[in-house]
Amino acid sequence: METPMTEVISAVIDGAIISAGEAPVSIINPANDSLIVDLPEAGADTVDRAVQAARRSFDEGVWRTMPVDKRQAVLRRCADAIESNADELAGIESANTGIPFSQLRNRSVLRAADNFRFFADYIGQSVGELYEQNPDYLTMVRREPVGVAALISPWNSPIALGSMKIASSIAFGNSCVLKPSEQAPLGISKLATLMTGAGVPDGVVNLINGRGATTGDQLVRHPDIDVVTFTGGTHTGRLIMKAAGENLKPATVELGGKSANIIFDDADFDQAVDGALLGIFTNNGQQCLAGSRILVQRGIAARFIEAFIARAKAIRVGDPLDAATELGPLVSQRHLQHVMSFVPDANLAGHRILTGGHRAPGFDKGCYFEPTVVQVDSNDSRICQEEIFGPFAALMIFDTDEEAYALANASRFGLVSYVWSQNIGRIMEAQERIAAGIVWCNTPMMRELRAPFGGYKESGVGSDGGKACEAFYTRQKTVTIPRRPIILRKLGV
Repeated sequence: METPMTEVISAVIDGAIISAGEAPVSIINPANDSLIVDLPEAGADTVDRAVQAARRSFDEGVWRTMPVDKRQAVLRRCADAIESNADELAGIESANTGIPFSQLRNRSVLRAADNFRFFADYIGQSVGELYEQNPDYLTMVRREPVGVAALISPWNSPIALGSMKIASSIAFGNSCVLKPSEQAPLGISKLATLMTGAGVPDGVVNLINGRGATTGDQLVRHPDIDVVTFTGGTHTGRLIMKAAGENLKPATVELGGKSANIIFDDADFDQAVDGALLGIFTNNGQQCLAGSRILVQRGIAARFIEAFIARAKAIRVGDPLDAATELGPLVSQRHLQHVMSFVPDANLAGHRILTGGHRAPGFDKGCYFEPTVVQVDSNDSRICQEEIFGPFAALMIFDTDEEAYALANASRFGLVSYVWSQNIGRIMEAQERIAAGIVWCNTPMMRELRAPFGGYKESGVGSDGGKACEAFYTRQKTVTIPRRPIILRKLGV
């Protein structure tokens, strides 16, 4: 399969593609280090144009006042457009990120279509509130769109996570300005161009490309932005929360993770091995919800480690456009160096490299790194405490359930956790004891869009999901009406 060509998109404003801009951002194919395209950065004037287009479309009200059934139809056409262009979108994103084409085509792109269909369904069932307890008054609570949303999406799953932000923000009648990560903007930029053809009115969805410290900062600080949402690293999340807070803009941030994957001795062994492999090695290990700390109970540890390492060594590393590839290159040379910086720690006392720890052999170019597993004796290790964000797992052995919970919670992060056991009592105890926003029991990653998705501690503030997004992207308005004519006190008579 050939790497697809892509348009030069600095911005999409009012449905029109803008190709001119300022200092270019070079987009590199991590499979072979070749230049895909130089994207001119959207400067301050372009950011302002995008925000003003969104503000104008919101104030004019073509989208926010559109009847719900018609808005639903547009959202469903967006889903159809994604599916109709699934091969192209997956190909662009694979060339940009290094994620295997098959994973993108069969999971991420379909998930993007599902995001639009879910929120189309959700707004058809959304209801207000009515309070009738006071005999003289009726009080109703309505929800109205907040206005213009700034959406900042990540590089590790641009189409799946970027589409979640777009679909959830516009479903409730808002307009938006999306800034993809400068490392992987191509797939989501293509998606933005498809939405006009699906019937989204001009100005409702706008996009700007550029660096976070310039274009992103200008977007967050723009006075006509009403709310901000960000998915990415914890350091950047702090800066965005601070900038938004200075201007009293509500913000949600979904940040890093160092998730514990607890394998109890009564787990379904084969399922636990499969799940642990998927938890750390899918998406090239570059996911905030990766099960990167694998905690195995001593009674099954030797057997589990043997099976897990044998399978990890057999993972097919290769060209992401090859259908047989299971693990592609990391997103950039810079990120490859970050992941490799943890290898020296793996050679310290109390650490044992069980497999990997090197650039993948057989590749003259690209950002390929072997599936890597390090057994550690202490959860205090840097390998256990910092987010590596690659195919790099830390494995620890525990004895008691109490020890497992203590290890799982001994982290500054609290995004997700995994628990494997066939004892329902143990499962129920574990989900209560683990300090994480999501606990997956006897399953790898499963996203229920009706439920909130968000983390504890340094993993973020706020959540995605049906009700959570409705609460964030709408404002409550209380309206009180007398049931009958009322007699008022007469002042000054």
